[in-house]
Amino acid sequence: MAEPFKRPFEPTGISQPGPAPGGIAARAMAAAAPAPYLAGLNPEQRLAVETLDGPVLVLAGAGTGKTRVLTVRIAHILATGRARPSEILAVTFTNKAAREMKHRVEEIVGGVVEGMPWLGTFHSIGVKILRRHAELVGLKTDFTILDVDDQIRLIKQLLEAENIDEKRWPARVLAMLIDGWKNRGLTPDQVPGGEAAVFANGKGLKLYKAYQERFKILNAADFGDLLLENIRLFREQPEVLRQYQGRFKYILVDEYQDTNVAQYLWLRLLAQRFTSPRVRGEVDTRSVAGEGALQLPERAETPPHPDPLPASGERERASGEAAKNICCVGDDDQSIYGWRGAEVDNILRFEHDFPGAKVIRLERNYRSTGHILAAASHLIAHNEGRLGKTLRTEDELGEKVSVTGAWDSEEEARAIGEEIEQLQRAGKPNQGHALNEIAILVRASFQMREFEDRFVTLGLPYRVIGGPRFYERAEIRDALAYLRLINSPADDLAFERIVNVPKRGLGDATVQLLHDHARKRRVPMLEAARAMVATDELKPKPRGALRGLIEALDRWRNQRDTLPHTELAEIVLDESGYTEMWQKDRSADAAGRLENLKELIRSMEEFENLQGFLEHISLVMDNEKAAEADAVNIMTLHSAKGLEFDTVFLPGWEEGLFPHQRTLDDQGRAGLEEERRLAHVGLTRARRRAKIYFATNRRMHGLWQTNIPSRFLDELPEPNVEVTEPQGGFGGFAGYGASRFDAATSFGSNYSTPGWQRAQAKRGGASSGASGFAEDGSRYDDDKRYDMDEDEVLHHLPAVRGRAARADDSSSARERSGEDTRGAKSSPRRVPLTIEGELVAKSTGTVSPFSLGDRVFHQKFGNGNITAIDGNKLTIQFDRAGEKRVVDSFVQRV
Repeated sequence: MAEPFKRPFEPTGISQPGPAPGGIAARAMAAAAPAPYLAGLNPEQRLAVETLDGPVLVLAGAGTGKTRVLTVRIAHILATGRARPSEILAVTFTNKAAREMKHRVEEIVGGVVEGMPWLGTFHSIGVKILRRHAELVGLKTDFTILDVDDQIRLIKQLLEAENIDEKRWPARVLAMLIDGWKNRGLTPDQVPGGEAAVFANGKGLKLYKAYQERFKILNAADFGDLLLENIRLFREQPEVLRQYQGRFKYILVDEYQDTNVAQYLWLRLLAQRFTSPRVRGEVDTRSVAGEGALQLPERAETPPHPDPLPASGERERASGEAAKNICCVGDDDQSIYGWRGAEVDNILRFEHDFPGAKVIRLERNYRSTGHILAAASHLIAHNEGRLGKTLRTEDELGEKVSVTGAWDSEEEARAIGEEIEQLQRAGKPNQGHALNEIAILVRASFQMREFEDRFVTLGLPYRVIGGPRFYERAEIRDALAYLRLINSPADDLAFERIVNVPKRGLGDATVQLLHDHARKRRVPMLEAARAMVATDELKPKPRGALRGLIEALDRWRNQRDTLPHTELAEIVLDESGYTEMWQKDRSADAAGRLENLKELIRSMEEFENLQGFLEHISLVMDNEKAAEADAVNIMTLHSAKGLEFDTVFLPGWEEGLFPHQRTLDDQGRAGLEEERRLAHVGLTRARRRAKIYFATNRRMHGLWQTNIPSRFLDELPEPNVEVTEPQGGFGGFAGYGASRFDAATSFGSNYSTPGWQRAQAKRGGASSGASGFAEDGSRYDDDKRYDMDEDEVLHHLPAVRGRAARADDSSSARERSGEDTRGAKSSPRRVPLTIEGELVAKSTGTVSPFSLGDRVFHQKFGNGNITAIDGNKLTIQFDRAGEKRVVDSFVQRV
């Protein structure tokens, strides 16, 4: 296939140049030569390949063959003689994608692809340009690219020079700010004053300037500089910009929806139109102001050039001005990386930035079945910020998207495990569903833990993609090291891991002394430490720190037999300072690490003691399989982009988790639309089956919460979705009132639980009157009186969420999780419900189960003693809040 296209590009001597691009010989050669690579394209794909003149935007939906279009387009440009390999700029986001693109082009046109020096990632091409012109931006050609650790070390030096407390203003926080500014194309003199003032009491901008100046002295750059310095080079050196504008006859960009502002500016500079060279002026760029708002010009202006264009640009110069041949391939419905700087507005404004651009939509999907595509398309149609397209397939409709509710996250994991086992059994004899073709896509990494534990119990092989397994994360291994050392004082590996975590001033020299002493005496390192703190071998400060650690370990070991292991773990993490270390850490992943630590405590509740838990961990850690083994894939939705599987499970579709509350709080409607795009990505990863789950109860932020199903569920189309009932009879949509999924006639689902029957009876009784649901989700009758008691509110209001109490001491935290002071599980305490800021509780004349003098706990007022009882109303003398009168359903016996 590739042979006919090799010959025109193979060098046969200096006196035998190839046909002039676009000339008679090239056009005749293209017409005569067969083009087998075009044969397998559908009409839309072929149009995208053959539209070579002017700006083109290819809106390629999931599974529509965008990579194929991009590579065939490159091959078509080469095969038709439109450009030489060195005259094509093709950029993508990852080295893996660049290698795949180069490999595919090589399969079509042969070895000529080796002559494409400008096919690579944004940063690899940026560094190539920067090394050629390093002196123009204050660097030398052999400059060093510093990694994150080196950047942090440099920032710490700057903080120390400015007498800034690194504990209060961590170096990692400033590194993140600087990286964000560079991703937006902002040099130190362009950063808005308000943003620079957020760090170190207004010293952020001064530190950014010092950081950049220090880089010049070190002859170094970071990854952000590879594009930022390119942009500065092009702006300050128009002749260099003109050189590259003339060099690149075709520009192709993959995954355009994921570009950040700096990448956008870089591309715009290279893709500007050629204009008359008589006037010298500034190149049009996009500026950033205020709180990161993008200020775009009303119309894309053309960059003038002071000098004539190079010979390769004769055709453009003769025509006065011609649009650059730029082709961007992307999908606005898959822009899910806004949290790391990606700007979906780049693709939405393509036609504005490049007037006369042709937009080609690839909507024919070759991956998923009809029901899956219909559900995904209907869901994403609720987004306002999109260009619009509808995925379709000529394949069968297949199975409907299933939606299943579970009572809690444990039942969710159990149900998914059982479904996977059924899929294995349902296949042909000895040919069940391959585990490699099954994926569980979660919104947050802490969800993975229960699936990992469940699969270990079932003996079901699994792998975690895009990150370490739950028990392999650094913060979990640190916490486990403390617990291992309490359980087994001779565990030297555990001791060495935590001896200086968090920082205690025990450096490598101290650890080496402990090693030497332990080897000489043939004792564990902990025993060696005991001996050394009684001598003068160590300096006073490390000796005191080591003595404090030993005393803490002894104290925790003595508490092991008297306290529940979950409470002991909380005490260890608090008293060791480990939790505080992450609370003070202002890096982006600190909150996630704290969540993982809370999930670790949660996972311990299932075991009788610390020994049993640590044995379980050993089994989990021993479950490592080879990467090529047949195993279920567990990953986050963000990690799944670009992948596809026969069966996809999507657990955790609940408000607050998906869409994620933090995203909604930080970004508002824009965040909601990105979360919806993430849901769209999750659905379109499935080829044959997409199965959505949600849990009524889930432990989040260390507390049990009663959740309502995600709003995304009601945005799915009824004809393409079926509601299935879980094995236990819990969960489902029945407990949440006026959802259109409740109609049993639509999905053939029949609930028989007592709660369902009561809810249906109440709903049926109210249907004859003028009743309905208020905007906040509560039911009202014709005289506007709310007629639902607390139990009904709990099961029917989508806008009501139980808010768990917060307490300072670890014992109250255990009370919130439904555990009494002896470690035994008690019934979960019913928490107050809130409707538009007002407390709702059951207030009847029933006899209270409490007695005078009982010690109780209240969410707002804390602990207190009951002094009077009137029906279900209690008068309580609270320790801090004084005497209050409350309804008994708001308190729990201590």
